[in-house]
Amino acid sequence: MASSLQRSLNIARAYRSAFVPATRSLSSEALVELKPSEVGMVSGIPEEHLRRRVIIYSPARTATQQGSGKVGRWKINFLSTQKWENPLMGWTSTGDPYANVGEAGLSFDSEEAAKAFAEKHGWEYVVKKRHTPLLKVQDLCT
Repeated sequence: MASSLQRSLNIARAYRSAFVPATRSLSSEALVELKPSEVGMVSGIPEEHLRRRVIIYSPARTATQQGSGKVGRWKINFLSTQKWENPLMGWTSTGDPYANVGEAGLSFDSEEAAKAFAEKHGWEYVVKKRHTPLLKVQDLCT
């Protein structure tokens, strides 16, 4: 049984190698050199969203956060575009695909990483001054 399976596998390999060339030639015309600010052009994003202004900032600690665990991260937030109120439900609507991206998705370990990401996508950016946390060390054993 095993020898017949091996024989049929070898026959299939022989047919495949006869019909499909082992090396495929790639056209050099299809390869395009991409500059760092042109990433968005390849991604299919509409032109009006490619040249966005973003704010790079380090968010402050929340009022309920006592430790220093999430302090020091850098985020990118997009400047909001036109919004309107839905007359039926009263909800705020927008046609901006980046409206809610910054708060949840774009978080970086350093300011330089956030700047590099913005430059790579061709976005103009403004860096806000880093918020320095006020951590008070208390000696509770006295």
